[in-house]
Amino acid sequence: MFINVPNLITMSRIILIPLIIGLYYMPDEWLALEYRNFAATAVFVLAALTDWLDGYMARRLNQMSAFGAFLDPVADKLIVVGALVVLLYLNRVDMLVALIIIGREIAVSALREWMAKLGQAKSVAVAFIGKLKTVSQMVAIPLLLYHDSLLGLVDCQWLGTLLINIAAVLTVISMLYYLRKALPHASMRS
Repeated sequence: MFINVPNLITMSRIILIPLIIGLYYMPDEWLALEYRNFAATAVFVLAALTDWLDGYMARRLNQMSAFGAFLDPVADKLIVVGALVVLLYLNRVDMLVALIIIGREIAVSALREWMAKLGQAKSVAVAFIGKLKTVSQMVAIPLLLYHDSLLGLVDCQWLGTLLINIAAVLTVISMLYYLRKALPHASMRS
């Protein structure tokens, strides 16, 4: 089933990407930077919540589909890449960190596709290290988008930078993990 509630929720995550980017193209007279930061953070958090919601709804409504299984990780990667591009534009994330995270997403997606062609998709299924990387970057990105002090207690830029750097390290480790899992199958023909 192509169009169902979970897939519509997943598609909404993709639709939110231009909104995050567009907020930073607004003239200052329309929306001051601190309000843009707050709005972009809220949109990103909403998108992150849809990631949980689409999976929950697919299971609850018994509407799991091959299209949904394909679209969900694509939407996840697009929202992260979109946010990282915004953060690069705002000079809130290091270019090398963004390149590592984006490069890994492309490489691991290609690796999974290749392994699926070989009938070995389970050998590169999501591992705990990959989940840890995702959590780290999904907490770091809204902190970096928000940028300001949170309740006068948390320096969001400092904490976000720390977490995105941790995510970059976990990104490299998880990519090496997946490559090691795939290596025994490298000589197989598709």
